[in-house]
Amino acid sequence: MWQFLNNVDRFIHRTLEALCSMFLALMVGFTIYTVLMRYVFANPPVWGDLLTVLSNIWLMFIALSLTARDNEHIALNLIYEKLPPRFALYIRQFWKLMIILVGITLVIYGIELVEGMRGKYWEMWHFEITAQGIEFKENYMPKKYAVMILPLAGFLTAFGAAICFMKKV
Repeated sequence: MWQFLNNVDRFIHRTLEALCSMFLALMVGFTIYTVLMRYVFANPPVWGDLLTVLSNIWLMFIALSLTARDNEHIALNLIYEKLPPRFALYIRQFWKLMIILVGITLVIYGIELVEGMRGKYWEMWHFEITAQGIEFKENYMPKKYAVMILPLAGFLTAFGAAICFMKKV
């Protein structure tokens, strides 16, 4: 059972690292392209800044789940080193439970926000997956696509902190 959980955890960790790398590369690429088009060709794309910001938001929320999973969030290790080991473990476990609670809160309110999000980005057309395959939609991209990261990151953060809690790292 533990081996299976470790394999799932390792797969999710590698996937999240790859996603972080991809969003960082996208963010840098969109920024370079927008700056180049703005200052060299005097013809900036209307979507450049928006995609840079969206890439940054998704990158930060995925990185949040990675830090919870790897137990690399901000911690007061100096204090933990001065405390008796058993008491320090209890405090660490308490903070992992708090991170799980934050993840669950992100899931609950994130779903509520996604369902209630209205409006569209006028700069962005979008693609949609249908029964016929991927279709290009000429209307504007719904704003709920941008905030779908909240419940996803909440689940990944809670799951990662729970695994860290069970490992007692």
